[in-house]
Amino acid sequence: MKSSTIRIWYLVHKWTSLICTIFLMMLCVTGLPLIFHDEIDALLGHEPAPMTGLGSSGEGPGLLPLDTMLEKALAQRPGEVPLFMAFDNTTPVLTITTGPAPDSPADEMTIQLFDRSTGEPAGQVSEGEGVMGFILELHTDMFLGLPGMLFLGVMGILFVVATLSGVVLYAPFMRRLAFGTLRVSRSKRLKQLDYHNLLGIVALAWIVVVGSTGVINAFATPLIQFWQQSELAEMTAAYQGVEPLPPSRYGSLDKAMAAARAARPGNNPQFIAFPGGAYSSQHHYAVFLQGDTALTERMLTPALIDAETGKLTDVRPLPWYLTALLFSQPLHFGDYGGLPLKLIWSVLTLATVWILWTGVLLWLRREPGAVERRIVEIHSGGTAGEAA
Repeated sequence: MKSSTIRIWYLVHKWTSLICTIFLMMLCVTGLPLIFHDEIDALLGHEPAPMTGLGSSGEGPGLLPLDTMLEKALAQRPGEVPLFMAFDNTTPVLTITTGPAPDSPADEMTIQLFDRSTGEPAGQVSEGEGVMGFILELHTDMFLGLPGMLFLGVMGILFVVATLSGVVLYAPFMRRLAFGTLRVSRSKRLKQLDYHNLLGIVALAWIVVVGSTGVINAFATPLIQFWQQSELAEMTAAYQGVEPLPPSRYGSLDKAMAAARAARPGNNPQFIAFPGGAYSSQHHYAVFLQGDTALTERMLTPALIDAETGKLTDVRPLPWYLTALLFSQPLHFGDYGGLPLKLIWSVLTLATVWILWTGVLLWLRREPGAVERRIVEIHSGGTAGEAA
């Protein structure tokens, strides 16, 4: 690689790293407890006790009708309207989310948990409550809403570019050194540089995966809005120009569920989005169905049911970009493989913090002419700095 090419890649690596480092530090520090959010919530008593029996999305004599469960939830929150109903396919517990209006923001939502086998409440939480809610909002958008999410998405892109440019520079730098060489007997700068490079290469795949899934998650709102304006609008074209359906005219949930199950036999419902929200139209129950395997349970198919008549309007898989979003969310936090994977994710998060910190130290301790010296060092295969 020519010196001029190395210079370009070095400057790309340097400035993308410096711009995003402070925000990546924050994301790593806040992301660490979020990896263990299930365990922390259980420790703080925010999760219902495990239950056995039929899953709440099933049908049978052991489970109360969905309409009955909705009535119970609305009785607990007079004046509010239903927003979501979510199911657990292993326990009778379901969640019902309500709010003051169909398009209520998350901070105005209330989530109630019910045991569908008895009809009894199993708990209630407000969206974003507690220390984990605070950490999640800081990690997601820095309390700035959509602008904060988009800004962190751009920082994620810079992080991925910084990582990949570092890989490009690592190849010529190591061509005369054994892989993983740590020159511990040399200067402090060289030791930090070698640790920085080695950890970056070891954690490369994880950094790219977590960084790219973080970017996808950050752009979730625009992606959902694009789906609303394209495919969802196409699916509900016959309802264009019709006045939004008021909650007083919502029909039977059980009838809607039966229509959705008939359209996709063998699938289980994950949640129902009520009319007026981001995941549905102004006139439909959107029943989101999932497959019955470890892979297909992450692939959702919305069935749009006319909320007044209970008849199927359309059913089709989500587009690729929303499927990528659904897969990126558990992959980003490592919460699909149990505690062992979470521990691996936490170790790699700490390694990333170290990479970021050593990168900052290397920049702070630079000397006059450091850029030219660094380019020569990379071009010479890492041997130019050995005497330092």
